[in-house]
Amino acid sequence: MYNTTSSNIFDQLPKGLQALYLQGQDAPENGATAGLQRRSFLKVATAGGFALGAFPLLAQAQGAAPAAAASGLKPTQQPSAFVRIDKDGTVTVTINRLDFGQGVQTGLPMILAEELDADWRLVKSQHGNADPAYVDPAFGMHLTGGSGAIKNSYTQYRELGARTRAMLVSAAAAQWGVDAGSLRTQQGVVIGPGGKRLTYGELAEAAMKQPVPEQVTLKDPKQFRIIGKPTGRLDARAKSTGNQSYGIDVRLPGMLTAVVAHPPVFAGKVRSLDDAAARAIPGVKAVLRVPLDRGGEGVAVLAEGYWAAKQGRDALKVEWDTSAVEKVDSAKQLTSYRALAQTTGAIKYNADVGKLAAAPKKISAEFVFPYLAHAPMEPLNCTVQFSGQGADTRAELWLGTQMPGLDTMAASKVLGVPPQNVKMNVQMAGGGFGRRAIPSSDYVVEACAVAKAARAAGLNAAVRTLWSREDDIKGGYYRPMHVHRAEIGLDAQGNILAWDHVIVGQSIVGGSPFEAFMVKDGVDTTMVEGMKEPYDIPMRLSVHHPKVNVPVLWWRSVGSTHTAYVMETLIDEIARGSGQDPVAYRMKQFGSKHPRHSTALQLAVDKSGYGKRTLAAGRAWGVAVHESFNTVVAYVVEASVKDKTPVLHAVTAGVHCNLAINPTSIEAQIQGAALMGLSMCLPGAAITLKDGVVEQSNFGDFAVPRITDMPTVAVFVVPSADAPTGMGEPGLPPLAPAFANAVARLTGQAPRELPFKLA
Repeated sequence: MYNTTSSNIFDQLPKGLQALYLQGQDAPENGATAGLQRRSFLKVATAGGFALGAFPLLAQAQGAAPAAAASGLKPTQQPSAFVRIDKDGTVTVTINRLDFGQGVQTGLPMILAEELDADWRLVKSQHGNADPAYVDPAFGMHLTGGSGAIKNSYTQYRELGARTRAMLVSAAAAQWGVDAGSLRTQQGVVIGPGGKRLTYGELAEAAMKQPVPEQVTLKDPKQFRIIGKPTGRLDARAKSTGNQSYGIDVRLPGMLTAVVAHPPVFAGKVRSLDDAAARAIPGVKAVLRVPLDRGGEGVAVLAEGYWAAKQGRDALKVEWDTSAVEKVDSAKQLTSYRALAQTTGAIKYNADVGKLAAAPKKISAEFVFPYLAHAPMEPLNCTVQFSGQGADTRAELWLGTQMPGLDTMAASKVLGVPPQNVKMNVQMAGGGFGRRAIPSSDYVVEACAVAKAARAAGLNAAVRTLWSREDDIKGGYYRPMHVHRAEIGLDAQGNILAWDHVIVGQSIVGGSPFEAFMVKDGVDTTMVEGMKEPYDIPMRLSVHHPKVNVPVLWWRSVGSTHTAYVMETLIDEIARGSGQDPVAYRMKQFGSKHPRHSTALQLAVDKSGYGKRTLAAGRAWGVAVHESFNTVVAYVVEASVKDKTPVLHAVTAGVHCNLAINPTSIEAQIQGAALMGLSMCLPGAAITLKDGVVEQSNFGDFAVPRITDMPTVAVFVVPSADAPTGMGEPGLPPLAPAFANAVARLTGQAPRELPFKLA
């Protein structure tokens, strides 16, 4: 989603947002805080049954309140919120993230089960909710993003497992009347003197009465028997048999389905409405005008099922008022961006570029990147149900969300229900790539506005607001459009003397709660991540952030989606132009300062046969290496050009992500990210606007790769015992530039626009 050096995002949020996030979260009465440590340990029925309300300990979770009386541990460190052991020995691990394809529903349980010494065959997992126990321990807020799930919770889940194990051992020691130090554990069993054995299931009830240890000793990585082993996903059977339930699959008694007619131009409003034909559709229960994101207005059609609701929406006669909003035109926007790129903007790096004018060799380059839709396979959806009346009104939500905390607060504000009375049920999601982590909570706010309007209209039913594929692709929050301009001065040996660079593009975080700490000196840090490093370049880098009536958001790997392409194609061009091998040139640039880059690249080179194996006629090598989210991925690819269309045949990846928790999951993430990176290169992979209206609506005119486009992908991981780094996003950025560099070798053209357009 995004990358930040912040150790705790929450602490850097504006005070007003912190107050909103914490409002109404008084400490529970009657000692519930202290009781968290023992009561319900290992016996919590579900994460949703963690009976502490929605956010009762949030202030404590953020370090704003005194530590728990008995142990000093925060909710994020308490086993009671994360582990349940049934009498049959089944261990259910609650994950503090949304799993929407990246595999954390397996990876996090692997980490905890390792230190618990659990029998992996008896381990299951489930999603958490908006309880404070499930905040990201590094960021201090509920968040799935920035490839931080494994990275930020590695130590947390190890300690949770170790604490649970220690309590089980203490319970066994008490039962046998022996010293706990004389006992050992093995695959869900505590083993005592003389071969005595007690299973974790037999000990669970007694273990919950043991104190939670503050300090635990973790295993030496050499002792790992689960971590590091290729492991099938816990949800594989459900997904492969069609039994996996997603947010879109929520079904409640008497539930209505709503679809919303959105204005054709962002933030437009309803001028007039004729809903007679819609109301006549069998199954339609109501047609309601509702407020939308960014000050817009829409029309919701509620019915007994999606098809009736869609037919009702199709029958609406709406006249829209777009007179007060900007109507973006992509061609005109590109012209204005190009003009801005000729001027210096807000400064990120300010190296002296005085040598540029007299440089013996020069490169002048302009790069164009379009808007991109997230287009997850599961369109956006959110189900809302009210219960109670007056001061006792409660609301319950079901959705796949990357930010359950912020979405809970947004729902509370729209519904007029205190945040502690809003229950968030996090569902498995069918993709997202950042689209389910919106600071404005747009689709959640919309669903709550529909449910509130339905209740006011006398419809006391749960309401599932469902977006169609067309709604999803036309509905905004795209990867921003960007224009880069680079002026580079070189000597005869390809040494960079000066590099003047300008980027033009909307700020993702501008106007959001994150602006206060993610915009520095007028520069949105998400836009420039990936620029310059790891190369020692005398670069002046500046940016322009024009205001445009198109909602934008992080898109898998965020700034690196465009900065990696610019850096790695230009580095390759410099190497080729000076007669140097692109791999050797990069290795020289890395020197001894960037060993992870060198190691990852060398691994990809060795495994691919680059420079040693003769390629088939008409094929060429392409190389790129990039670090994002603290992980380095290098690609060596084979490509050809047929009928002026580039074709990607094979990809070899060298990955340096430190300790590989689950090599199988890493392989899947690289394969998926590489395919998504390929999607940026294909004809039709762009969102464009005409008169303010998005021109694309479905996969027929917003291209995604088909199975025939998929290259072979071989993934190799650099061995390491260091704490793991991010893995969900880093596989995407270097794919497109590696492909482009192969195309440049074949055609002499370095593609400067995505998707590729060859002359």
